Amino acid sequence: MLIGFLVIWLVTALGLWLVTVIVPGVRVQSAGDLLLAALVLGAINAVIRPVLWVLTMPLTVLSFGLFALLINALMVRFAAVLVPGFEVATFGEALLAALIMALLAIAGFIFLQWFLFDAVFWMQMGPGHPRLGF
Repeated sequence: MLIGFLVIWLVTALGLWLVTVIVPGVRVQSAGDLLLAALVLGAINAVIRPVLWVLTMPLTVLSFGLFALLINALMVRFAAVLVPGFEVATFGEALLAALIMALLAIAGFIFLQWFLFDAVFWMQMGPGHPRLGF
């Protein structure tokens, strides 16, 4: 469990670092601030984001999931408010950062499935799936 937490934290930090390289308005002052920002962002995503997703479910459904991207951008801005060495200049740049991190998460999901299973499964495998053999 601790190893999984550390891996997720480091992957989040790597994604956040890539965002700081790509998006000009997202800046971090040091590696320690980057790690702290990743930790705070992970805590926010674990505690506050699920509550917001439940409260805004109708808007998310009506927007075909795009409103969830706005919630993720709000979480990035909130992390920037809480961590002094991490700053996001505008909400547009937070939105771009959330989009990049979402694309990185999708790419990571695809790579992990390809690496572990030598294939990418877009549906849940259950009994009777041809790859399971029963």
